[in-house]
Amino acid sequence: MTQDVLLTISGLHDMTFADPEENEENEPIEVITPASYYWKNGKHYILYDEVMEGIPGVVKNKIKITGEDSMEIMKSGITNVTYYDTPYGQLHVGIHTRKLDVNVDDERIDIAVEYGLDVNHEATADCRIAMSIRPKAQAEEAISGK
Repeated sequence: MTQDVLLTISGLHDMTFADPEENEENEPIEVITPASYYWKNGKHYILYDEVMEGIPGVVKNKIKITGEDSMEIMKSGITNVTYYDTPYGQLHVGIHTRKLDVNVDDERIDIAVEYGLDVNHEATADCRIAMSIRPKAQAEEAISGK
């Protein structure tokens, strides 16, 4: 695969604590962004910047894929942390991966993740994320319909 890639991330958070009819957060989201791809020491690396709406600066993201059953997402810059301080004390946020599928071939990497999100050890959301990494030229052709 080439170094210049296009990363597509699609996600859905099913907020288990809310009434689905009243919860606008159950809407799926999709982000398409340019990224850089590297293969090093038997691992795939995808690097991209994320701009947070209304906040100056960027979040630097690194996705590391090891084999077909391990993925790490590392963020630096303006990021979220696992403990959130509030006027009422700290909130503990946990992520519990239930399923991870990684499919790699010469011209594409597809990832599907299902995980649970909890706050203070209480389930708050069931989440699904799908990622697709393709060479930039190939992805642009697919988008333009050529």
